[in-house]
Order: sequence, then structure tokens, then C-alpha cells
Amino acid sequence: MLSSPPFRNKALHSMESRDDFRSILPFLPLILRSSAVFWPPSVVEALKSISKGPSHSNVNSGQLFALAIADLRNSLGLSSLYPSTRLGFSLFFDDLMNKDETEKWFQQVVPRLADLLLRLPALLESHYQNVGVFNGMETGLRLLESQQSGIVFLNQVCVCVCEGSCAEILTSMMWYVDNHVFLHAQISFGLNSEINSISLLMQCSKPHSLSMRFYLFQELIAALLVCALFCLFPTTNRGAKHLPPINFDDLFACLYEYYDVSLENKIKCIVHYFERICSDMPMGNVSFERKVLHLKNSPSNIVYPEADFWSNSTVSLCQLEVRSAGLIEDQLTEALEVDFANKYIGGGALSRGCVQEEIRFMINPELIVSMLIFSSMADNEAIEVVGAERFSNYSGYAKSFRFSGDYVDKKSVDKMGRRKTRIIAIDALCCPGKRQYGPEYLLRETNKAFCGFLDQNKRQQYQMPFEENVFLDQVIENPNDEGEIGVATGNWGCGAFGGDPEVKVVIQWLAASQAQRPFMLYYTFSLEPLQKLELVVQWILSQKWTVGDLWNILVEYSTQRLRGETTVGLFKWLIPSLYDDDPMVVDVPHTK
Repeated sequence: MLSSPPFRNKALHSMESRDDFRSILPFLPLILRSSAVFWPPSVVEALKSISKGPSHSNVNSGQLFALAIADLRNSLGLSSLYPSTRLGFSLFFDDLMNKDETEKWFQQVVPRLADLLLRLPALLESHYQNVGVFNGMETGLRLLESQQSGIVFLNQVCVCVCEGSCAEILTSMMWYVDNHVFLHAQISFGLNSEINSISLLMQCSKPHSLSMRFYLFQELIAALLVCALFCLFPTTNRGAKHLPPINFDDLFACLYEYYDVSLENKIKCIVHYFERICSDMPMGNVSFERKVLHLKNSPSNIVYPEADFWSNSTVSLCQLEVRSAGLIEDQLTEALEVDFANKYIGGGALSRGCVQEEIRFMINPELIVSMLIFSSMADNEAIEVVGAERFSNYSGYAKSFRFSGDYVDKKSVDKMGRRKTRIIAIDALCCPGKRQYGPEYLLRETNKAFCGFLDQNKRQQYQMPFEENVFLDQVIENPNDEGEIGVATGNWGCGAFGGDPEVKVVIQWLAASQAQRPFMLYYTFSLEPLQKLELVVQWILSQKWTVGDLWNILVEYSTQRLRGETTVGLFKWLIPSLYDDDPMVVDVPHTK
């Protein structure tokens, strides 16, 4: 669990001495002075004016909103907004949004967003003063570059302290009350991230009884997203660090330059998120983790497996449930939900993209924070985000994508206050053609999925570290285990990326099984080559094959495909009778 941070003396633990803070500071729109972060005075005055409403700031239209943003950027020494960006703001808020919604946006929402930005320095200082440790890793906001495994926890804790009829709301995480230090805290979470109970041991010379209620608010995440809306993040050196764009300027520029109704509806999702947080700040904890299969042997890390590892694996195949209808994000089981990601997390979410990954970032906008802190993924890396709340309903896909109203996320929370929405971003080979059947690329794709599906927090629970050709099939039970968590996925790397869907199914099945996941839910989206997938899965399970057996079959097929010795799909090659004009009955077991 996230350990309770000790009481910290601000003078001894200044922000400028923190490695995590120093790594992210160049990419934040704040200045560091006297061991504290600030907005420049001109920015403070401008934000104060906007926070008082349009009667004071005159920001009552998309055109004037863009001008105010341009002035803020100028005060921060950032480049001017592109004309198409300013015109995009005007197009959306002045022409596409109806009059009543526009009035509400500028009268109520924008002032509150400006107020949230004013509090960003305090939110950051509180965050760094109170960051905890998770599995031996610091959890403060920082840049997580390639090959740097780590996790970031973002929340803001509000503590309601009640003593008799007296109650006080503390607006930041506090680990001490009246100079009494909490030495340890055991927290029990309920729905909506309210902490039902807390057991505290306090350093206290006298008995001190307090009735307390704790809430986790996602204010820091919200403030960072407001920075993106206001286009205030510095862009210098983001390219050099292989970081994706984070500001919303391209999104509004694309709306104007390449208008499409799907782009309009992407912005509607974002606007809806900001409207929601201004009326009811979301509660909970969100974690952002970079997962790495290290390329060298290490006693404390899991290393990148070679082909012999897969060939020799004796792990049993997990259950695979085929779903021809439905969406990954709508599944209700305990499962990792796969994001068919770009190697730059978020892909085209903040530009013209509108397929699986981009849609997920629009309906769960807190995911956008990952674009601030993660550089592009290498072949041995994946990204996991746990706890991001969903705010929007939608229909359609790509050009037909439409925002369809509010969504109330009823997912329960885990022991660390995170919603049980676990999103795994893995990037597949792009347009691989026939090379996807080569052994190097089969290994790359299988290890990529394995990195995403593996629970790296359990790495110390394996009896032995990963070594060449060695993997322990049994994992020691996790005392904090919250249940059997499977994988929910679909046609990863297919479609526009050009992957072979039959091969990709098997690759993900191998990875999920080897990662000790109890099941995999596979959404076919009614793809033609996968119509017989359920029969194929039943037949394979009836053979009692291991991961090694199925890997070797996949390699044999792929070798023939690469050499031109076969042109049929994997499933027809494996079970020809399924595809005969007058098919014989295939002996497959009945499933319960």
C-alpha cells in the first residue's frame, strides 16, 4: 500500500532539492523562487481578473477567451498562438456551442478554472510535501523517461476534523493535527473515495480524541488539465525528450482548419469534463506507471524474455472469452483494459485522431495527464493508468464519433482510493506487412503485451528473478490482493496499423497467460477473420496446450507465411476442417 509519509520540515525539504520536481519543472508553466513555485505577477493579476467573471475580465466569448490565453502565454514568454487556434476557439464557443451553454461557460466555468489555476502552486507544494512510497518507489509528480520504471500518484486530500460540534476542513493533505504527528495510518475506503475509517497512532503527550473523515480530491489533475486548455505548458525541449504535445492548441486549430463533426464532439467531451469538475470536483486517487522489461539481468527487475523463454514455457493457457458485441470500456469485470496505443501516449487525442485510444482519452480526460509526464514507449515498455474516471457517454467511431451526454462512473475503488479502472497502453507495430511474421517481430509484440499485462508490483513475490529460460509458474499469494484481475482487449494493432488479427489474438493470449492473468475477454468488434474465434479457442483448450506449445505453433505458422509456403489465415491453417465447404464436426468441448 501507499505508505504514510512522515512529517516533513519545509525548510529541510525544499522543492528545489527534489529530483522528481526538478525533472518536471522545465515542463511546467511556473517559476521557482526561494524554494517555492509561483506564477509570474502578471499572470496572477490576469487570472484573478478572469476568476471574477466576465463583468470584470470581459472574457465572454471564444474570441476574447483566445485573446486572454494569448496574453497569459505572452506573460510566460511562450510563443504566440497560431491564428487557426484562435479561430478554433472562436468557432467552437461562439458558433458551435448554443447561446445558453456559452453563457454558462463564461459566467460560471471559466472563472472557476482560473481560480483553480491560481491555486496550482499551492497544490503542487502540498503534493510534494506529502508524497508517499509505493513498493519502494517515490510517487511524486515527475518526468518518467524511456527505460525509467516508476509510478506517480496524484490526488489532493481534504481532511474533515471533527471534535464535538467543531469541524475544520483542511484543503491539503495533512499528516499532523495541532502538532501531533501521525506515525501510522490504516485507511479503509468506501464508495466515492470517502475513507470510511482511519486508525491513527499519534505522537501525543496527552490523550487526544478526534473524529475525522478524509476525502481524496483530484484537484491537482484538474489544475494540470486546465493548464492544457489554456495552452500554458512550455513546449521547449518536449521534442528532445520525446514527449507528446500536451496543450490543446492543436485540437482547436484542427477544428478550424479541418472541421469535422467528430472533432467538434471531441471538444464537447473535454468541455463537459471541465463543467463537471466545476460543479463537483471528482474524488479519488489516480496512478500513472511506466512499466519496463529491463534488457539486462537484475535481482530486482524482470528482464526482457528471449524466444527460448516462450518456447519452453510450461504455463497453462488462461480462459479466453470471446465477445462479438460490446466495448472494452463498458466491461464490468475486474480486468486490465487495453489501450491500443501510439508509442507517444495519447496518439492523436489532442489533434485529429478519433479511434480507440483517442476516444478513451476524451471520455476519461484524466488520462491526458500521462501526455505530460511520459516520453515515447520503447519496445520493452508499457504504461498503466489506474483510477481515471469516465465522464462522458459517446456513440460512433472515427468520423461517426459523437458525444452523447453525461456518464456517471460507478466503479468501486481499491485499497488506495483508485477507481478500479485499469488502463494498459501498449503500442503495436505500425504497418508491419509481412515482417510481422518474422521471429524478431513476433517476440517484440508478445513481449510488449506481456510487459503491459504483468503485475510488476508482484515482482518481489516471485521465488526467483527472471533469468534466461527460467520463469516460476507459481506466484506467492499477494497479501493485499484484491481479486482475480484479467485482461479485456480486442483487435490490438489491427485496422489502420495493419496487423494480422488472428496472430494478434494468439499473441495477447500468450502474454496474458504467461502473466498469470486468470482470463482474457476478447472483443472482436465483429471482424470477419475472427468469426470462428470461439471454436478455435475451444479446440486449443481441449488440446491442453501450454504457452510454450502455442508459441511454437505460432512460430511454425509464421515461418511458413514469411516464406510464402502458405497464404491462408492462422486459424484455417491450424484447423482446416472449420473452413471446409461441408465441414466435418470439430471435436470441441462444451463450455459451461
